[in-house]
Amino acid sequence: MLFANNILKPIFNNIKKYPERNAFFISEKYFSYKDLGLEINKIRFYLNSSKIKSKFFGIVTNDDLQTYASIIALWSEGKAFVPINPKNPYKRNKKIINTINLDYIFDTNPESLYKILKVINPTKLKPNNIILNEMSFNDITDDELLTYILFTSGSTGEPKGVKISRKNISSFFKNFWESGIKISKHDRCLQSFDLTFDVSIQCFIAPLINGACIYTVPNNQIKYSYIYNLLENQEITFAVLVPSLLGYLRPYFSEILLKNLKNCIITAESCSIDLALDWINCIPNCNLFNYYGPTELTIYCSNYKINKKKITSHNGMLSIGKLFKNLKKIIIDENGNILPNEKKGELCISGDQVSPGYWNDTKKNNSSFFETSFEGLNRRFYKTGDICSITKADNIILHGRIDSQIKIDGYRIEIGEIEFISREYLKNVNIVIIPNKINNNYKLTAFIESKKIDTKLYIDYLRSKLPAYMIPSKVKLLEKLPLNSNDKTDKIALKKMLND
Repeated sequence: MLFANNILKPIFNNIKKYPERNAFFISEKYFSYKDLGLEINKIRFYLNSSKIKSKFFGIVTNDDLQTYASIIALWSEGKAFVPINPKNPYKRNKKIINTINLDYIFDTNPESLYKILKVINPTKLKPNNIILNEMSFNDITDDELLTYILFTSGSTGEPKGVKISRKNISSFFKNFWESGIKISKHDRCLQSFDLTFDVSIQCFIAPLINGACIYTVPNNQIKYSYIYNLLENQEITFAVLVPSLLGYLRPYFSEILLKNLKNCIITAESCSIDLALDWINCIPNCNLFNYYGPTELTIYCSNYKINKKKITSHNGMLSIGKLFKNLKKIIIDENGNILPNEKKGELCISGDQVSPGYWNDTKKNNSSFFETSFEGLNRRFYKTGDICSITKADNIILHGRIDSQIKIDGYRIEIGEIEFISREYLKNVNIVIIPNKINNNYKLTAFIESKKIDTKLYIDYLRSKLPAYMIPSKVKLLEKLPLNSNDKTDKIALKKMLND
């Protein structure tokens, strides 16, 4: 019932209370809370009148009001959605559809590619006679019901379905508000992420809970350019951004001054101190936060408020801060033993934000989730795959991924250390080191976002700072590092370039 009361109820109240207030700005057009409510009503009426019993529905993640309304309509009926990115290969999307055994899919594209299913196009549904003031949500008390199943690739490229429940979402928002973020009905909030990325849920649900307006980024636009125009021209007050996208804006930082931005979250990737400090100069009236959270922990689970005068970091990268208050953390070694905080090991987290698990994947569930006694109680933990340690001030330091810790010539190395030393030389130029296993031995390739770097001088600098086994054997210069659909640096795409 917490989900209904804390998520759905305030959204429905805002539809009734502020029908003429702007809810969305999509493709240069405003849509009111009344518009949103009417779309939700149409979809719910169709679901009920058609007596559709399915629990899970695909949603093609188009950037329009009806797609957002479909999510809220499904939640109002106790159903869950599976986001399908239309930019992804059809075969990948079909595999997701078959994995969940979907029967229905929402798609506002009149030329839908998914006619193997029963396609529901919300733009073609007839209006109903339900009055907005009489809108209500179903009093569903079971918070173990799922809200969405999100398929993530991870480092293997094989999609895995992460289940997120109503309890997970309601717990997340409770912790999110307590972490220091405030949104009012007067805020203008950026939503730049595809709905296949869980951060998008925070980016549009948080404003709707508070009666604010959401500004989205169309799929057919140059993303970083459109985002900057929204930030400046629409005077955005709340934004969530990925470091890689900030990297695209960085050449223009000297020209950017966003006085209206009040709260800005950096997330999804490690962020360097110098990038954060350069960005702070562009947002003089803004609180800047670094938020962290794997999909399996429901959007975010820790945050760090950035203070220019005192910054906690490792290898030039920001701390991911303190865990949300209602969660628990431990650091474990390779054998699962709990380590002292100051020791490096795998970060594991317990609490109501932890996913119920992966869809039909017992092997993955058994390897990623475990139970152990901690602080007098038996708790279920998620293994993040991140190597971390905890400072005396209880801030979490991220040292890298377990799968990025490799051995070369018998020496264990951290990729992050090589990238840190590289950034010392390259200054404001983006750098990613990709390991490639050849005949049981690793070779390192440095991908640098510049065509002007003297690679010999770069390698000479590394040799003056690092042992021989940590020096990349190849350097590739790119005009731009590729980004995936979530605006992160696309390391899978970089790996495909290793043999080019």
